[in-house]
Amino acid sequence: MMRRLAFLFIQLTPLCLTIPFAAAQGTRLWTQQRFEDFEKGTPKGVAIRSDGTLEPGPEVRQIAVTPSAYIWSIAADASGNAYAATGSPATVLRISPDGKSTKMFSSKDLTVQAVRIAKDGTVYAATLPSGKVYKLPAGAEDLDESKATVVFDPSQTAEKPKYIWDLAFDGTGRLYIATGGPAAVYRLDVAKSDAKPELFFKSDEQHIRAIAFDKAGNLIAGTDGSGLVYRVDGSGKGYVLYDAPKREITALAIAENGAIYVSAVGGKGQSTLPPLPVQGIPSVSATITIVQPGSVQAFNGNTVIPDGSEVYEIPPQGAPHKIWSGHDDIVYALASTPQGLLAASGNRGRIYRIDEQGQYADIAHLEASQAVGFADSSRGLYVGTANTGKIYLLSHAQATESSYLSDVFDAGAFSQWGRAEVDSSSTNYDLFARAGNIENPERAWSDWKKVLPNNGVLGLETARFVQWKVVLRPGADVGAVGINYLPVNMAPAIDEIVVAPGVRVNAPPAQQQQQQPVAINFNAPPNPGLQFNSEPGREPLSGIRDKSAVTTRWAAHDDNGDELVYSVYYRGDSETNWQLLKATVNERYYTFDATALPDGAYRLKVVASDAPSHNPGEALTFERVSDRFLIDTTPPVLSAMEAHLVNGKIHVTLTATDSATPITHAEYSVDAGPWQYVEPVGKLSDSLTERYDFEAQIKPQQPGVQPLTNPAEHLVTVRVYDRYENAAAAKAVAR
Repeated sequence: MMRRLAFLFIQLTPLCLTIPFAAAQGTRLWTQQRFEDFEKGTPKGVAIRSDGTLEPGPEVRQIAVTPSAYIWSIAADASGNAYAATGSPATVLRISPDGKSTKMFSSKDLTVQAVRIAKDGTVYAATLPSGKVYKLPAGAEDLDESKATVVFDPSQTAEKPKYIWDLAFDGTGRLYIATGGPAAVYRLDVAKSDAKPELFFKSDEQHIRAIAFDKAGNLIAGTDGSGLVYRVDGSGKGYVLYDAPKREITALAIAENGAIYVSAVGGKGQSTLPPLPVQGIPSVSATITIVQPGSVQAFNGNTVIPDGSEVYEIPPQGAPHKIWSGHDDIVYALASTPQGLLAASGNRGRIYRIDEQGQYADIAHLEASQAVGFADSSRGLYVGTANTGKIYLLSHAQATESSYLSDVFDAGAFSQWGRAEVDSSSTNYDLFARAGNIENPERAWSDWKKVLPNNGVLGLETARFVQWKVVLRPGADVGAVGINYLPVNMAPAIDEIVVAPGVRVNAPPAQQQQQQPVAINFNAPPNPGLQFNSEPGREPLSGIRDKSAVTTRWAAHDDNGDELVYSVYYRGDSETNWQLLKATVNERYYTFDATALPDGAYRLKVVASDAPSHNPGEALTFERVSDRFLIDTTPPVLSAMEAHLVNGKIHVTLTATDSATPITHAEYSVDAGPWQYVEPVGKLSDSLTERYDFEAQIKPQQPGVQPLTNPAEHLVTVRVYDRYENAAAAKAVAR
């Protein structure tokens, strides 16, 4: 433990360099050291321990692929043959250790739910949903329902259960049948040819889901409904050992020391999943519509039951307690072995090994969605799977040679690959690495190169992607694996520039309260109140209306994650040279005083540099030029204004001229009265110079207002605006 802690402490600082938006200068370290990290890779005969250690696991071999989508149950005989109960189609298959498959039995039912082998080699198979149990001679081949012997028919019982979920033999060879709808266990003395099934135990639960016998010969039964674990003695009297927190017991296992292990799933008082559509014989389909155990429902694709599964230990002496939980895994079968408790799970086809302290290891990744059953044999532990129906064999001992292939690491840029760091207490392993410039390693990557851990560089070509592989031999263990790398520096990029005349950012608080707020967006529409570009770095930038200011903002990035600094330049329409406006800008926006530049058309240039993250002389730059924009802070000039009284009206003429932007509108007032809009000559207001020639109405004297000293004299005031709301006013006296 101290060795691992020391390794983690030493690597803490380099690891921080891989965090997005952190300073990126210098060497970085890609490290995999947690269970979650290693789960992303591909183990072959390697166990991934929950403490983040790789060690040799059992050898895993695929023995057979069945024609069926599901294997619901698996058993093994004394000769090492495996027997698979399948669905879609519903069959019992005998698979020899060399993988040869023989169809023993087929049914028109939806599935063969359970299969068990008697001491004399006779095979017993239960079908669903008819709920019958068939007897198949040891060497039987290609039997159908008419040729096989029915030893249990629910229609012949008083309770008439609808489903069979599990089968088990006691020490004397009697067969026990676990049913649902109602939940009951029947006993059948198969040694007697004329024996009839008898009701052995009945529960008020919905289903008896799993059964097994403890060391004292008691029947242990798990239910669906309230998640109860019963101990039933030889007389059929039941006693609740444990009321599990979950609603359905999916599997049971009995250890050599008498401990009972239980897996459970689903929240109490609610159905776990919707019904499962199951295909039967061609042209026939059905849907199981009862409130089913998750072990049946979960085979519908790769649906994950909320909150996953939990595994509990019920010790011979002491209180039951949880030893494992998997949020994304559903446990379908348990098996007690000298190495620990094994759990077959879905919906990722994982097999876990769990010890008494709750430490666990992922010992097999199967190429199927669900691992559903175990059957022990002298050759190893058979595993049945669903989606698709396959049979695997796990060796009892560690694999003689096993390998683990990491996931592909993307450095984000071409990189030089340095030393590999491995945390291991042994040297009984080999490390390899390869690199490439496309994410798929099978497309023209370099060959695997053996690497000396903790000594020297990898010796790989400069590339963007890298992957490592470790080959373990018995007794080896590997903890954290890290690879040092130095990204080749790439120039920064400026993705977009926006210029907003008449907007100021970071104005004094008093000014902010007085002015209209404005949001500066990338690709902003004419309405500045609309909000766009919510991704990081492109959020709306808040400012205020201010005719004397111009604000520019830009979006920039650096593929190396380097810290950037910016410089801002300007250039007029007819100019050649760029003039520095501001150097060393750390923000991605800049506001400047518009009155510092004469009215006219300009462009801005922003230069980005990664100098803060590199040695002097090694920095790279990138520049981008904005669209053309106008600065107009000067109001129009009004000239030649005249006003004359003509037939009781005021005839007004004047000329308005602006040096930068067109005249947009004008208004007039007579004798300090209300402002009235007026159009220019020609009506369109779209030029730098506009002439006005109009007649202004003289309004009658309002009651209560002091009369004019000279009723024949009137004051006319005219205001004219340019496109940037700069206004000029002029007045004239009409007589």
